[in-house]
Amino acid sequence: MKKQPIDIFREARHAIDPVLAQHGFSFQEGTSGPSSGGEYASGAYVNGNRKLELHYRSSLGLVTYHFDKASLDHTAYMRVLLGDKGGNKYPGFSDDPVAAFESLAYDLEHFATAFLEGNFEEFARIVKTAEEWNKISGFARLP
Repeated sequence: MKKQPIDIFREARHAIDPVLAQHGFSFQEGTSGPSSGGEYASGAYVNGNRKLELHYRSSLGLVTYHFDKASLDHTAYMRVLLGDKGGNKYPGFSDDPVAAFESLAYDLEHFATAFLEGNFEEFARIVKTAEEWNKISGFARLP
């Protein structure tokens, strides 16, 4: 029998829990169940006014950082920090659903210090840079 997203989500958290726990984050299980796109699960790691929101359907999908009223998705965050060439591991491609959580844990540990332990102004600058980048047309972004 195929595992449900909530079960995979719960099992795969072991990859992220240690990274976030050392920065004072605790996990709060979100909603789960059937939807028009299939079964899903969600949850968030919270530390005061910081929240890392995760959504899982057939794989780890939406990963969003919230710090006070500023929000940023993982892809935009990594692009601001690392440029178009990247270096981040998430998102990646694997048949193992836990691999995405392991990749995200790597990115958190190596690149997400502004979110994990920085101040709001530092994170807000990253958000502003990402918003400016998104205003540029797709063709203008090409090298």
